[in-house]
This record gives sequence, structure tokens and C-alpha cells, in this order.
Amino acid sequence: MKKDLHPELFEITVNCTCGNEIKTRSTRNEIRSTLCSGCHPFYTGQQKYVDTAGRIEKFENRYNKPAGKKA
Repeated sequence: MKKDLHPELFEITVNCTCGNEIKTRSTRNEIRSTLCSGCHPFYTGQQKYVDTAGRIEKFENRYNKPAGKKA
């Protein structure tokens, strides 16, 4: 095998915003994630709405206008 062909691997802990920590190996020194298997709706079966800017209300106000009026 050729020398210096493969990148260096580090044993790291991946941190999620929910507080979950996962130990793994990676070529990066640090990984921070916003979603993991502990908080993702696909794995938990619970849906969360993250609506900090009122985007759902803006969408509903824009598209729930009475028929006949054009925007």
C-alpha cells in the first residue's frame, strides 16, 4: 500500500442540539449536528414545528384568501 494515501482518522463525539452524543470515527476533529436519530421526526414518530419567524402564519395568510380575489 502507498504511504500517506488515507486521511487521518480521529475518534470523536458528535454533538446534537438536543443533547444527544454519539461516539464515532471521522476525518474531522469535531461534528455538530442539528438533528439525530434521537430527535428526528422519522425515528421518533413525533412531528415538531419550529416556527420562530411566524412562517406558518405568513403562509396561511397568503394562501387562505377568499376565491375571486387575486393577489
